[in-house]
Amino acid sequence: MKKALLVIDVQNGMFQEGNVVYKGDRLLQNLKNLITQARSNKTPIFYIQHNAPAGKPLEYGTNGWEIHPEIFPNTQDVIIQKTTPDSFFNTTLDEELKKQGIEHLVIAGIQTEACVDTTCRRAFSMEYKVTLASDTHSTWDSQDITAQQIINHHNGVLRWFAEVHPSKDIAFIR
Repeated sequence: MKKALLVIDVQNGMFQEGNVVYKGDRLLQNLKNLITQARSNKTPIFYIQHNAPAGKPLEYGTNGWEIHPEIFPNTQDVIIQKTTPDSFFNTTLDEELKKQGIEHLVIAGIQTEACVDTTCRRAFSMEYKVTLASDTHSTWDSQDITAQQIINHHNGVLRWFAEVHPSKDIAFIR
């Protein structure tokens, strides 16, 4: 079963001074490790890039919109533009995955309770096999609960839709 790595919304705007995503440095390191492993096994990598309206941290065409330089895509990687939390809705993602014969998605990125959650559920509903990298998605504290509680909760809930494993246990063997 051919795998692909999906890296959702890891953009500069998620790392703004004073409002950096929870454990942002660790998130980037885990992502770099996953990306390196995927590349070494010739696993396709798809970057999902959110296009937000004017004035938002991920406003299209701004520095905040750019994919974070520590995980910047190579020329063979596919970049998919989206405007909602669902990486499939009104995008070319499904078409691009099918072109490459992808049946299994490894999902990582930001924001745990929005784009990561929605994309895991949608991929499952579209009959993709899904693996969520449990230590390679993040968010921010909410008014009521901490970012770590949100991450832990989603790692539990999303087991209905995905296999959930730490990034070190995810293999991209061809």
